[in-house]
Amino acid sequence: MKLYGFWRSLASYRVRVALNLKGIAFEEAPINLLTGAQHSDDYRKVNPQAVIPALIDGDGPPIFQSMAILEYLDESHPNPPLMPKEIRARARVRGLAQIVVADAHPLVVPRIRTYLEKDLAQDEPTRNKWLQHWTAKGLAALEANLAGNPATGRYCQGDMITIADICVASQVVGAAFFNVDTKPYPTAVRILGECMKLDAFAKSHPLKQPGAPAG
Repeated sequence: MKLYGFWRSLASYRVRVALNLKGIAFEEAPINLLTGAQHSDDYRKVNPQAVIPALIDGDGPPIFQSMAILEYLDESHPNPPLMPKEIRARARVRGLAQIVVADAHPLVVPRIRTYLEKDLAQDEPTRNKWLQHWTAKGLAALEANLAGNPATGRYCQGDMITIADICVASQVVGAAFFNVDTKPYPTAVRILGECMKLDAFAKSHPLKQPGAPAG
């Protein structure tokens, strides 16, 4: 498989984790978001939306959007599963994941930051306040759903790694990029700690990818 991603991309991180959990060999083609490589004609042929990640599997068309890719990988490579069997549990896992991929993360991606700066003429402190606000809102929503819920175990849904854990991990990791205090979200932070004990999460971390800043 071929993954179009970028070291700093949290959506790419999610897909990288899933590929590593499944033991799927892949090649990552870096698309530098900081230089605008996602807007190149060549990449737009892969994903006309000019966002990452995108996944190539065989001769079929590219698969895009991280949540769709995660579910595709789980359906095409069912072991180990990343979704529980019970229908209500599956709904909860999807709900937790979508707090991240549908509500929180889309508000802090590069195209939003660029719009704030160039189109709305927001200065850097104002932009950073926006990023911190929506990152914290996402963490607060996760914490409210995870803390004290009997369905929460070692991970988001009992003691099984699911798509929810991948998404929660990306949200907590992203908080560090925007200098968000994570102390108010101990359950989410604890789950990230449990995930990071697994090689698939640890080696997929953005700061461990080629191109990431040293240290």
